[in-house]
Amino acid sequence: MAIYQWSGKTSRGIVESGEITAATKEEVIAILGKRKIIPTIIAEKPKKAVISRFRGKVKDKDIVVFTRQFSTMINAGLPLVQALEILSTQVENKTFGKTIAQIKTDVESGLTYADALKKHPRVFSELYVNMVSAGEAGGILDTILNRLAAYIEKAMKLKKKVKGAMVYPAVVTTVAVLVIVIIMLFVVPTFSKMFIQLGGTLPLPTRMIIGISNFIAGMGGLLILVSIIATIVFIIQFRRTEKGKKIIDTILLKLPIFGTLLNKVAVAKFTRTLGTLVSSGVPILDCLEITAKTSGNKVVEYSILDIRKEVVGGKTLADPIKKTKVFPPMVTHMVAVGESTGALDTMLSKIADFYDDEVDAAVSNLTAMMEPMLMVFLGTTVGFIVVAMYLPIFKLITLIK
Repeated sequence: MAIYQWSGKTSRGIVESGEITAATKEEVIAILGKRKIIPTIIAEKPKKAVISRFRGKVKDKDIVVFTRQFSTMINAGLPLVQALEILSTQVENKTFGKTIAQIKTDVESGLTYADALKKHPRVFSELYVNMVSAGEAGGILDTILNRLAAYIEKAMKLKKKVKGAMVYPAVVTTVAVLVIVIIMLFVVPTFSKMFIQLGGTLPLPTRMIIGISNFIAGMGGLLILVSIIATIVFIIQFRRTEKGKKIIDTILLKLPIFGTLLNKVAVAKFTRTLGTLVSSGVPILDCLEITAKTSGNKVVEYSILDIRKEVVGGKTLADPIKKTKVFPPMVTHMVAVGESTGALDTMLSKIADFYDDEVDAAVSNLTAMMEPMLMVFLGTTVGFIVVAMYLPIFKLITLIK
């Protein structure tokens, strides 16, 4: 049984509409005939997608393994439902297992595999669902699943590189600040007490360090800590707004060192995602919309949506890409060549591979540059504190002589 929405005219010419639960359209026509209504439209009411309520984290690695195994089973001729049943019992992640079991139930009830996936947006992205839908329509689901697995693996590697680039300087900076704070809170006060007992006028560097130490040890330290926490909370909350995210993402892309890295990451992600979708047979306008949503940067997202508007107006992909000024000239030229030769997906994949290597080089350069800079900062700061603390001792030794 299904729910059918209908619209029709009565014998008096009055237009009426409503819903009827029936097994077939013919049954609906028969029911309306008894009411002396001539139907003009009869359509099955679309089923509402019930969003998955399963809690728990499903990692990208879990999805990659599932996608590859599922592709192998489909390629081997195993029925869709049977493959899902096997995979639901053998995945290690219990939440993911329940999700796959629910997908199997939905497929058994008559939904397509893509529609069943759409019910679980926390697990399967819009990109994943659209590619599966294209694979089902073209009868190449196993091929599409292999492409998806390869795409997710490369996206994971890119994410890992960016995290590595951000984590290393953050850890070293945190350690350096902790070392300086410990010296200020525990070492400097010991020297300060000794200098007070000796009396006399202390050198300017020593007075500066003791003053900073007293400020940190008193209410000043608490004030700094509260200010740092308040700033972090403000930035997090501000970034949750549409305007805030765009402003922060614009600033990040313009940073001297990290900005270049983030720009290369954005180009690699854009070309990889678009190339994967185009090669899978997803319409170009849908490709651009999905790529914009998955870009991870509001500046890049708005630029891709602007490109989409130009393409809707009948322009090629290369011209609007050039206008955005977000993507390097090389991307524009290679996209133009890809469009003219009919090998856009191949060209986009080559650009993505090139920028993946560029990200590797940028991360290596960043690490090589940050390490000596942080060491110089730490050495200079600690050295200044040590010299400032020993200056009065040197002066005392001179007086004794």
